[in-house]
Amino acid sequence: MILELTDDQKSFQATAQAFAREIVAQRAAGIDKSGEFPADVLHAAAAHGLLGVTIPRAWGGAGRDYVSYALAIEAIAKASATVAVSLSVTNSLVAEVIAHAGRDQQRERWLRPLAEGRVLGAFGLTEPDAGSDARGISTRAERRDGGWLINGQKSFISNAGTDMSFGVTLLARADSTDEEATRFGTFVVEKDTPGFTMGPKMRGIGWKGLDTRELWFDDVWVADEHLVGDPAMGLSQFLGTLEVGRISIAALSLSLTQAVLDLALAYAKQRQQFGQPISKFQAIQFKLADIATELEAARWLTYRAAYLRDAGQPFLKVASMAKLKASRVATWAASEAVQIHGGLGYMLETPVARFYCDAKVLEIGEGTNEIQHVVIARALGC
Repeated sequence: MILELTDDQKSFQATAQAFAREIVAQRAAGIDKSGEFPADVLHAAAAHGLLGVTIPRAWGGAGRDYVSYALAIEAIAKASATVAVSLSVTNSLVAEVIAHAGRDQQRERWLRPLAEGRVLGAFGLTEPDAGSDARGISTRAERRDGGWLINGQKSFISNAGTDMSFGVTLLARADSTDEEATRFGTFVVEKDTPGFTMGPKMRGIGWKGLDTRELWFDDVWVADEHLVGDPAMGLSQFLGTLEVGRISIAALSLSLTQAVLDLALAYAKQRQQFGQPISKFQAIQFKLADIATELEAARWLTYRAAYLRDAGQPFLKVASMAKLKASRVATWAASEAVQIHGGLGYMLETPVARFYCDAKVLEIGEGTNEIQHVVIARALGC
């Protein structure tokens, strides 16, 4: 297979790279140090068409393919994972489910503002006792008076509490008349809805500027138009959305691996020990060569998954493989890059330390790597 980018894809990649270099990179260290959500950078991203990459033009988006989307995420995350993840949540999770399962009125109400970058969205799946086991969620939606009464809690939800946030798309158990069946519905809850509250911003070891919170729903009533799609298809809608999200995580992983490789190589060329640059020592050369090789393998898997998605072909297995491979490579490469930097790499003031802190969550988000093993094994026929 020859994966050659089109002129349009190359042009969009150049736009994303310029945005990352000229705007995101200038703010990255400050975002990490202060932990503040970079709303100004997200507004700038919207002006560059980066908040609605795959959303159809009819609903205010750029209407681009998933290869272009992966290119954009990879370019931006190399400068700041915080910015890239916030874009990813809106693009590949929130917008994805509304675009594919929503009605035209819902797309006009919620999808267009997302695509045009006027708001950000949050994706409410994980709960204190349910994450990998999506069927284990306890948040419930009961049919009441032309709408739904929602009660429950969501955990580790990003993009929920910023000034740009409009609310959350969440998965809830929906009432069923069939006692043998459990239905799951997708609901949109806007942030000023009575009974919808959220906790303070949570602090992670990485992605420090990302707005991540716990959410509570206490007798939250929403009208029927807040139900997205069939009330019996919410689980499949959410899981289908996560398939695309895994391409995002893989692209994020590629960018981190490339970033730490660039940093480690530059440092190895200038760091002197025993009268010569440490890049002259075989032990260092082998580390760099291994990182570069694993990065190339992960990149092919990632863009193969995006290509299959664009071609309308089954991509579940390859997306899980890409996420599994790329995130493992990123975590390992970040550790090797810190090792090459030595004591300097352990200092939080250095870029390589920031990437090291950002790496671990890549093996957790959008389905843990253990879950990717399960998905791949099932696809193999196990």
